[in-house]
Amino acid sequence: MSYPCRDTTAGRETRVSIPAVRAVCTDEAVLAESLSSPESFGELYSRYFAEIYRYLAGRLGPDAADDLAAETFLAAFRRRNTFDPGLGAVRPWLYGIATNLVARHHRAESRRYAALSRIVADPADDSEEDRIAERLTAWQARRSLADALARLPDGDRDVLLLIAIGGLSYAEVAFALSVPEGTVGSRLNRARRKLAAALGGINPAGRETPGGPVDPASQPHPWRS
Repeated sequence: MSYPCRDTTAGRETRVSIPAVRAVCTDEAVLAESLSSPESFGELYSRYFAEIYRYLAGRLGPDAADDLAAETFLAAFRRRNTFDPGLGAVRPWLYGIATNLVARHHRAESRRYAALSRIVADPADDSEEDRIAERLTAWQARRSLADALARLPDGDRDVLLLIAIGGLSYAEVAFALSVPEGTVGSRLNRARRKLAAALGGINPAGRETPGGPVDPASQPHPWRS
């Protein structure tokens, strides 16, 4: 079997064999081919399952991510005939589907952040006092971040985490959430202000930041060590 792929150097369509798909075909070409050859959709699964799983695990935990990552790709497969490459790319489209699934588990996500905000670090295995102090302060920052994330409006949290975890651009987030790009910017700014206020002037390493609060979108997530 071969796939129709765009030859970007010559500006024409060419066809390549299955072994060359990963190196040559765009996501959009693979998705288009899957309309007539459903098995080719597996290539998109291979390309993006791991990062969609990480995004979902970051928001809901690894147990829920196992099921929801699979559900994301099942939903994408079923809706593949509705995808419009003129509006955006496949990757943010997948993140949008995953985010919609997260919305169904709003309470579970809020409970997760609330639980994380109550975690207390155990410094018993540290022998040096400065390391103990640094670890405790870092955990305090993570607890504050988790608490602030739990309090964010859903739309603001979606934008922040699509950028912070998924690494999407403003335009990609706008496509994923079906909102104007200006809305993405305003939601992100609002979320950053709230999280910066919650973090105070403490950076992830537990040290005071001379220039004031650091950008929350650059912070390690509170469930990571």
